[in-house]
Amino acid sequence: MALPSELTQESGPHGTEIRLKPLWLAAQSGDEQAYAESLLLMAGQLRGYFRRRMPFFTNDVEDLVQETLLAVHLQRETYDSNYPVTAWLLAIARHKLVDLWRRRGRRESLHDDVDDLDALPVAEEQADAHAARDLSLLLQALPSPQRQAIELTKLEGLSIAEASTRTGLSESSIKVLVHRGLKRLSELVKE
Repeated sequence: MALPSELTQESGPHGTEIRLKPLWLAAQSGDEQAYAESLLLMAGQLRGYFRRRMPFFTNDVEDLVQETLLAVHLQRETYDSNYPVTAWLLAIARHKLVDLWRRRGRRESLHDDVDDLDALPVAEEQADAHAARDLSLLLQALPSPQRQAIELTKLEGLSIAEASTRTGLSESSIKVLVHRGLKRLSELVKE
């Protein structure tokens, strides 16, 4: 099993895993000091992981770190020592991130907090304009049905059912179009 690159940034490609696994195994055997150290190391890695995935929701990062660490504590007996600790930790972190997005709903991300509007620097607005232009160019490279499905669900925030109603396509067709379109966009970005 490959180590998740999101959590292995320190001291080379396997640095976090190399530091974390012995601590976590000792913690699993009852070493309280190792447990505390492993949680601190996990917390640092989780902060970076969540910050990269939620650059516009920095207020939620620490809450997600704490929720994930609580899940780690409650699910510590599910860890299988045949696998990397970082892979197990990443799986828990992903579930917590998905839970957050489900709780918030798709539409909340389309609204800015009124208190934050004055604090946005002009440079961010310019970067956003460049990103929007780049996204527009990438979307133009997609077949029209994929582009429309992505625009409706990911940019306008419509549910799959709403996008299906608007386009006249089945919900499963919308899901397939979005999936294939996002996969193609990912390939285009890497080119």
